[in-house]
Amino acid sequence: MKSILLAAILIGGAHSSGAFGISIQSKFPDPVTLSYGPDAKNTLVLWPAGGSNPHPLLIYIHGGSWTGNDKSLIFNYVNITNWLKKGVSVASIDYRYSTDAVLPAPVHDAARAVQFLRYKAAELNINPSRIALQGSSAGGCSALWILFHNDLADSSSPDPVLHESTRVQGAYGQSAQTSIDPVVLNSWIGTLAASYPMIFNAVGAGSYANMMANYEQYKPLFDEFSPINHLDANDPPVFLTYSSDMTLPPATAAAAIHHGMFGVKLKEKADATGYSKCDLLIQGTSVPAHYATGQAFLEAVLLQP
Repeated sequence: MKSILLAAILIGGAHSSGAFGISIQSKFPDPVTLSYGPDAKNTLVLWPAGGSNPHPLLIYIHGGSWTGNDKSLIFNYVNITNWLKKGVSVASIDYRYSTDAVLPAPVHDAARAVQFLRYKAAELNINPSRIALQGSSAGGCSALWILFHNDLADSSSPDPVLHESTRVQGAYGQSAQTSIDPVVLNSWIGTLAASYPMIFNAVGAGSYANMMANYEQYKPLFDEFSPINHLDANDPPVFLTYSSDMTLPPATAAAAIHHGMFGVKLKEKADATGYSKCDLLIQGTSVPAHYATGQAFLEAVLLQP
């Protein structure tokens, strides 16, 4: 659907304030803003790495309970210049909030952004076979869902963007939710996690009480958009990081919705299903991890042959 592929808008200049006020070095092309879908929220910023060869791509998906923040949050989590120096292009996406359009909108938007960047790979000098995701909190949940879910490519769609694969080569989740099912969260972490607004807003329930009173109505969405339900032994690698505070019950709602038990439970399922590519790092605990940092993990996914 060529009509939705809007022309790039240059948003930053060499030696000047680039996207979101950050200075971009002159040896790198200017960042561009692109529309990847029909909604006003379907926009992304791409920082292309210099050079003629197709570049690996890191896509950042912002957190905010699927109800807030925007693509500028990337500057809190990703050293863009460092990746450009390594020859990796970087993108950060916006998506529809669940308070405007409930699931599947926020997660399917993120998946469509992957498809769009593949569709435009030749034009944007991207290597479509070397794409990784990074996401924090709800953005991490979206990244894990895309990583584990079966390919959403639809060759019969009239929209050519949707012909492209959603499969990526790896994902780095920071304090990511691995389930959004409130019954599961009650058993893993407690009511502070299950009643967090991200969970009931995701399905349009309006409140924890309403969500639980109508749980069976919402359960298909909880099942579908809990990444842990899609994991199998053949999935690409994942790296998960969480805070060292493993206290149960958690002291605060924020600690609950970002609790390390999300990672522990995913690792338990990974081990049980023979998925050997799940790396979990919980600082200050004895949980072993192959990679010391998310940066090291992503470099292995994006830069190693």
